[in-house]
Amino acid sequence: MAEFKGQPRLPEFAVPKHYEIRLKPDLSSFRFAGSVAVDLDIVSSTKFIVLNAAELSITSGSVSFSSKATSEVMKPMTAEAVEADEILILEFPEKILLGIGVLKLEFEGILNDKLKGFYRSAYTINGETKHMAVTQFEPVDARRCFPCWDEPALKATFKIALDVPSQLVALSNMPVTKEEVDGSVKTVFYQETPLMSTYLVAVVVGMLDYVEAHTSDGVKVRVYSQVGKADQAKFALDVAVKTLEFYKSYFSIPYLLPKLDLIAIPDFAAGAMENYGLVTFRETALLFDEQRSAAANKQRVAEVVAHELAHQWFGDLVTMKWWTHLWLNEGFATWMSHLANDNLFPEWKVWTQFLGEFSDALRLDSLEESHPIEVEINHASEIDEIFDAISYQKGASVIRMLHNYLGAEPFQRSIASYVRKYAHSNAKTEDLWTALEEGSGKPVSKLMNLWTKQKGYPIVAVSLVEDQKLKFEQSQFLLNGSVSDSQWIVPISSCYGSYSAHKSLLLESKSGTLDIKEFVGSNVVEDSSVWIKLNVAQTGFYRVKYDNDLTARLRTAIEKKYLNDMDRYGILDDAFALCMARQQPLTSLLTLLSSYGQELEYIVLTNLSNICRTVQRIAADATPELLNSVNQFFINLSMNSAKRLGWDPKQGESHLDSMLRGDILTTLALFGHGPTLTEANKRFQAYLDDRNTPLLPPDIRQATYVAVMQTVSTKNTWGYESLLRVYRETDLSQEKTRVLGALASCPDPDIVLQILNFLLTPEVRKQDAALGLAVSKEGRETAWKWFKDNWEHIWQTLGSGSLINRFIKAIVSPLASSEMLNEVENFFQNRTTASTSRTVKQSIERVRINAMWVESIRKETKLAEVVKELANRTY
Repeated sequence: MAEFKGQPRLPEFAVPKHYEIRLKPDLSSFRFAGSVAVDLDIVSSTKFIVLNAAELSITSGSVSFSSKATSEVMKPMTAEAVEADEILILEFPEKILLGIGVLKLEFEGILNDKLKGFYRSAYTINGETKHMAVTQFEPVDARRCFPCWDEPALKATFKIALDVPSQLVALSNMPVTKEEVDGSVKTVFYQETPLMSTYLVAVVVGMLDYVEAHTSDGVKVRVYSQVGKADQAKFALDVAVKTLEFYKSYFSIPYLLPKLDLIAIPDFAAGAMENYGLVTFRETALLFDEQRSAAANKQRVAEVVAHELAHQWFGDLVTMKWWTHLWLNEGFATWMSHLANDNLFPEWKVWTQFLGEFSDALRLDSLEESHPIEVEINHASEIDEIFDAISYQKGASVIRMLHNYLGAEPFQRSIASYVRKYAHSNAKTEDLWTALEEGSGKPVSKLMNLWTKQKGYPIVAVSLVEDQKLKFEQSQFLLNGSVSDSQWIVPISSCYGSYSAHKSLLLESKSGTLDIKEFVGSNVVEDSSVWIKLNVAQTGFYRVKYDNDLTARLRTAIEKKYLNDMDRYGILDDAFALCMARQQPLTSLLTLLSSYGQELEYIVLTNLSNICRTVQRIAADATPELLNSVNQFFINLSMNSAKRLGWDPKQGESHLDSMLRGDILTTLALFGHGPTLTEANKRFQAYLDDRNTPLLPPDIRQATYVAVMQTVSTKNTWGYESLLRVYRETDLSQEKTRVLGALASCPDPDIVLQILNFLLTPEVRKQDAALGLAVSKEGRETAWKWFKDNWEHIWQTLGSGSLINRFIKAIVSPLASSEMLNEVENFFQNRTTASTSRTVKQSIERVRINAMWVESIRKETKLAEVVKELANRTY
């Protein structure tokens, strides 16, 4: 049996074809019983059957295998569960006949509280706590519900039956065929599924309401919620129906199941999960209350619904062969959700907003501890860590880059061909490239393999050299200053003084030149006011470093509003990254920031705010004596937007302005702007007196809560206690997350400690605890000490997987000194597991980068002079 242990994959002796599964969850004892019969094709001679099982008790004597050819029933001599590998090894007394047979097992398990496998979720009806039974199987947790071949390529059909209390709603992937009621228990039988992977099987049992609609071709769509919340499901239902219609057209294949259910789960670790025909969501990602939810909540619901429904084709119908190709699912669905929402809500300008996700990917991929889009997975325990900004946002960004390179029509035609070819089957990255290459006639594989098989991305240094030429040089961009030999084929787009003077080329070597006078005339180069911008609209996944002359031209172009919002964003984001990497001084970045004082666009201003907040935190460590001037500069930069937007929504204002108002007010609060803090406290008091007051609309609530927490201290806890009361009294998940997101911004470390302890109480759902880790700069070291002191409890409570990794990243990454770096390294030396290893390494690297950045800023001789001059300007 030793040969089966410690392996990344199951042996290939047996191939599952069909599962008959029966489950009986007990919502009182939090246990379940079940049976499974698997039609297996034995394809090579063996005495063993090896499959996945975890945290299940196999009923003694229940295991048997019968060949369909002979009907002979065989019992295994031994059945060994290998906990470390989550496998069950069955050894039979003699070799099993080749061909089809049936493996039967009975088992019991726990409806756990770990938000994975078959688990329980708590909710309240009329003040009484109830529980629902929920499945979450991606990536490798179907094995916690029933013994199976838990790998995406081993697709099979499934027939499911559930024994449940007769008053409860019981859902699975397919429609119900019949129900048999026996007193207080009913057995619900479901249609057989199409071929699908185990991680897409789903079951939900609980007390539920729903709203319903149909697509034009008759697909029944329902959105389920807790009892009493069905009205909050109407927006998601409308988005789901319209999105299904859009995807049917885009993929040239209709949605193939007879129904689609979307359901809001109170306890849910991820944002949502694309189970075929039964998509599960966090409540905050599916429910929208017209009166109490913010514009950002509305957009979040639309984005997540569109993302999960894209998976019904790209992930469910066509599935990756192995987790190495996870990005095929997640990167494509992320890109596709923006395409769908741009179609449904063009006024949201979602492709400009995509740049926020694009930057998330660039930031993570500028770490030496990043990973390629296609990452080798050697054990199931490693899979959780790659559900990150590389698989999702970088994946989506390179798809966007390729879409721009190939053109919309050839891209869509090729994608539809790919989905038709691999429907009900599995594919790998190379299969997608082949389809796009055949459809476009362009060398897709040659271009894209460099982007998916190696980590990182290039920075293209551009300079104006003699004889009116641009010189390009590419190198890998790493925040820690390391050097590598990596290079890419870079699709470079450029504009010269006007968006009509446009040139594209592929940079296929380390360096290259472009004679720009050939297509724009020599006057462009000679006129120092004419701007030159690379990576137009930020469609390429790379950064640009301009020489001093080109930088000065761009600064003028920003001030004179010659550039579109995407390009203004890109110049700002690249300059910030170069400053953090110590390739440009902070004085240079601050001077560039001063060009954005008249900025109006949502995506540029939100990035400006994020950059200012980060710089403030670093300045507090590097030059605390300049902090007041830094804060004043950033307040002055924000004032034009703050005055334009005001505190109150305006009749007919844009969706983007509704979202921007809260972001600007949050920024002013964090920089200590007195009038903002005073007004926030006044409006918060009005809200405490009357929860329906128009003085505190949902879009500015989190900003107000942040402002309230800025004045909280151990001597004045009114604001904190009042916010806890708001948290406890609301039944709206989005309101709870607004409060959680604001609490730890308090500048008093003693209050921060109280808040951190609150996060570990039963009052905070496990999936929400990390939302409370947005700790003030004053509370960072307090949070780190708390994390160390509570490590065992945090680990036991959250377990391995995404939740613990969010804690590690949020607590560790903001630290910024060599002393803290040593502490972190020592602490994790013996506390790192396969499921946290990458996150720990990345977080430590971030601390090292912060510490080097702080030291670099301390050495800038002109910083004080520049900061004070900028702080005295009005914009």
